[in-house]
Amino acid sequence: MSNLVLKDPLWLVGLLAIPLVLWIRGRRSVPIMVVPFSATWHRPSLTQTSRLPMVSAYLSLALLCVGLARPQRVENKQEVRSQGYDLMLAIDLSGSMQAEDFERDGLPINRLQTIKPVIQAFINDRPSDRIGIVVFSGRAYTLAPLTFDHDWLSRQVERLTIGLIEDGTAIGDGLGVALSRLEQVERAEKGQRKGAFVILLTDGANNRGSLTPAQATEIAKARALPVYTIGAGRSGLVRFPVFDDRGKKIGYQTRPSDLDEGALRLIAQETGGRYFRADDVKTVENAFKAIDRAQKIEFQAKSYLVTTELFPWLVWPGLALLALAGWSARDRVTRRVPAQSASRPIPARARS
Repeated sequence: MSNLVLKDPLWLVGLLAIPLVLWIRGRRSVPIMVVPFSATWHRPSLTQTSRLPMVSAYLSLALLCVGLARPQRVENKQEVRSQGYDLMLAIDLSGSMQAEDFERDGLPINRLQTIKPVIQAFINDRPSDRIGIVVFSGRAYTLAPLTFDHDWLSRQVERLTIGLIEDGTAIGDGLGVALSRLEQVERAEKGQRKGAFVILLTDGANNRGSLTPAQATEIAKARALPVYTIGAGRSGLVRFPVFDDRGKKIGYQTRPSDLDEGALRLIAQETGGRYFRADDVKTVENAFKAIDRAQKIEFQAKSYLVTTELFPWLVWPGLALLALAGWSARDRVTRRVPAQSASRPIPARARS
């Protein structure tokens, strides 16, 4: 059922001023100014014929006070529930991601630039999902917890650059932090998390961190959390840019690729996920199809009260009555002043 509430009830105190003004006007011989032309309305010559201006003025003040108190019609509380996933993206920012073994529009791009479109696809095409981001290099950090604010997430992804974190590739730590962000008791059943996944984007060579990829994989298995791995980079010899002291690219050197596809495939296989290569044009499509076949989770997306503002139904009539009162008072003044001037005797000095 609907009910009425006042958002700013203190404005109702203004209603007490109306009887106070009426009482003062009854005790004073000199009229007091409440609204424009109210002193004119008090004159016997005007109020004997009509009380319209005064009544309109006081009624308008009453309506304005009640309107400013913001009456609202409040409906029952509504909850919007949605089906979707909880996804944590674990993104590699290690120095090896600088390898420029891909091209876009004829220009060389590094591995991070290659996987960014994959990341954006996960964010932009999953409007019903809560998505979080973990970045790792020599250490792992949470860039964003699970959130529906995908526009903000996209801006954070655009700002990602190699070198934000001390160098190294701590895949185990990155995966471990992502798994910890999915720990929610209310969405677990018999110790296993439902409707949640990890997307691991890396070149796959772990060389730092306190948690090994195998240990992180065991944690994911125990919690029934699939890990989808995406490997960025090609096998064999790849080009690495060389920079001077000011960070300007001055050339390239060739080094063996450290993409560890075997480790990424094992993580995905052991946890019930899948492995994809970032240089595959169907990577995004295949990843989405695999995720869509997984179990969904229902969670409360929004909870709010439906309110309807009623103040326009009071304020606009109040303003109209105030304008009517002012117009009526002015009109009566202009009609009576000439009549009083005509009946006034002409001074003797003027007749001579």
